Amino acid sequence: MEYDGILLGMGNPLLDISAIVDQQLLDKYDLKLDNAILAEEKHVPMYEEMASKYNVEYIAGGATQNAIRVAQWMLQVPGATSYMGCTGKDKFGDEMKKNSTAAGVNVRYYEDESAPTGTCAVCVVGGERSLVANLSAANCYKSEHLKRPENWALVEKAKYYYIAGFFLTVSPDSIQLVAEHAAANNKVFMMNLSAPFICEFFKDAQEKLLPYMDFVFGNETEARTFSKVHGWETENVEEIAIKISQWPKASGTHKRITVITQGADPTVVAEDGKVKLFPVIKLPKEKLVDTNGAGDAFVGGFLSQLVQGKPIDDCVKAGCYAANVIIQRSGCTYPEKPDFK
Repeated sequence: MEYDGILLGMGNPLLDISAIVDQQLLDKYDLKLDNAILAEEKHVPMYEEMASKYNVEYIAGGATQNAIRVAQWMLQVPGATSYMGCTGKDKFGDEMKKNSTAAGVNVRYYEDESAPTGTCAVCVVGGERSLVANLSAANCYKSEHLKRPENWALVEKAKYYYIAGFFLTVSPDSIQLVAEHAAANNKVFMMNLSAPFICEFFKDAQEKLLPYMDFVFGNETEARTFSKVHGWETENVEEIAIKISQWPKASGTHKRITVITQGADPTVVAEDGKVKLFPVIKLPKEKLVDTNGAGDAFVGGFLSQLVQGKPIDDCVKAGCYAANVIIQRSGCTYPEKPDFK
């Protein structure tokens, strides 16, 4: 099988500013663990404060870019994956490009001259993380960039598409173009619920694209928020996963599969009105370094097998393997080679 450019991701490229912080910082900026929000005015000083007070690391991030980089790492075929998003024309943007290109991803950033590259504060307390994204340039992505012949060629070449829900806040028209192309050409289109606020405040945009989604990823908190927003009076993640999988589809080529991770609890996979549970690899608490990127890594591992035509069981195993590797390291980083069997 030809893997060149088989998987395309689109999203918000963000430079992660990651540090182990204390509860005091979370309280000061009104942050909750295991949550992701967009930065408001009150969060602006936080980035400087983190850099001056704590030992910070800078890592190329953003949910979709993380997943694509992990899929690329698992595949070990240079150029198997491509990625688009918007950065600023600055050192952070250059750093990110260098980082992702070195990882083997074919990146096509739209460079915005007026805004700096987006950043994401990753505040880690006791291994759990709280994310505060300052989108800046990531917010400036335009579908004109996607439509340029050299970029649209990447869309045509790909057979699988993955876009985190966060991109709904930036360029829903770009997502729509890719979704319609996938449906018209029997390709596989996938999205992630990404965060409770996406399910709440971008409900209409999410609903408009749901019929095109062949796979829906998310975690238990996002699934429960989705259920609440849609008035499904259930907190049961398995029931919610089935209901999402049964949402009407734009094309009948692929059935929809819902994949919901639950931290240390089993991963829920719903298809054909049935649920399968997959236990995750148990990790002793003392080995847990940082949960940031665990969900993205799971998706990346999953996608690396999916694009090879492997069964869902293998995809989930690869997802669990990748997440297990990532949470034992700081940020969404990984060793040189995977040893997934």
